[in-house]
Amino acid sequence: MTVATQSTIEVNKAVITGFIRVINDREPDRLGEFMAADVVDHNKIVYGEADEPGAAFDGIRQQLAALNPWGMIVEELIAENDRVVARVRQRGVLSGAHPRMPQPTGRSFDTELIMVFTLADGMITEIRAVSDRLGWMIQTGVLTGLED
Repeated sequence: MTVATQSTIEVNKAVITGFIRVINDREPDRLGEFMAADVVDHNKIVYGEADEPGAAFDGIRQQLAALNPWGMIVEELIAENDRVVARVRQRGVLSGAHPRMPQPTGRSFDTELIMVFTLADGMITEIRAVSDRLGWMIQTGVLTGLED
């Protein structure tokens, strides 16, 4: 972990805000403005991309193809040193195909997601996340029989 100045911390928070804006605007070709080419995504369970540096680009493209609309609202950003934690509310519809999901259900979801980003030189180098996957699967109809 690198000790960062207050201005670096603010820059890192702006990188995360820009990253989320690019996803919300459905502009995956701009992800390279925010993610290092060899970014490591530790969230293979949902994305299903290859387990190799840089595969997060494809993982986000897969999410955009499967979830339309899909958007994230940043509810909280906490930054220290080279890390930024984003507590996010994500909303969308499972409307398209995805390697790790069954047929599209057309059902919507509204869940919370917490992401921990590591940054270096103003670029995201690592992504870790914890999300309400069970809630997401129930809301979208991927997992049935557990509704109230």
